[in-house]
Amino acid sequence: MDFIEQIAERIRGLRDALDLSQQQMANECGVTAELLTEYETGKIDIPVSFLHKLSAVYDVELTALMFGSEPKMNAYFITRAGKGIKVERTGAYSYQDLAAGFQHRQMAPFMVTVEPSESEGPLTLNTHEGHEFNYVVEGTLEITVAGKTNTLHPGDTIMFDARKPHGLRAAGGKRVKMLAIIS
Repeated sequence: MDFIEQIAERIRGLRDALDLSQQQMANECGVTAELLTEYETGKIDIPVSFLHKLSAVYDVELTALMFGSEPKMNAYFITRAGKGIKVERTGAYSYQDLAAGFQHRQMAPFMVTVEPSESEGPLTLNTHEGHEFNYVVEGTLEITVAGKTNTLHPGDTIMFDARKPHGLRAAGGKRVKMLAIIS
């Protein structure tokens, strides 16, 4: 079973455990019942922003939804270089969770790799509660927030209200690595 299907199974399991209809869960998470159905089948990518919202609404660890295991640490958690739990979500993005073992996180730090795309079409925009902070480690990142597009280079950062529509892509035909912190 691929990674997206595993997450889809955990979403269905959570909904069943809470004895909620798809419509109830969809309403509480700010998506349509049709979109939730697509997430639950595992046929489409499930945005981290949706998983973050689901974890907040139902007080479930984001790590449990993404990886199927509960974090154990509550004082501190160390992730050694290159050892974070890696998530290959799509061909364009991969996420490495840098604090998967820490309980009751109020922020989620990820090392994100964005592969260059041959498509220069419109960005897929996402929204979610909280704030997001991105720090470009390598490559050139094109990021759109609230209709404004900016180009970030290594060492550049951006923090924004994640309720505003936002999307990103690797620019210049090269891979981007960035630290993303979602709160």
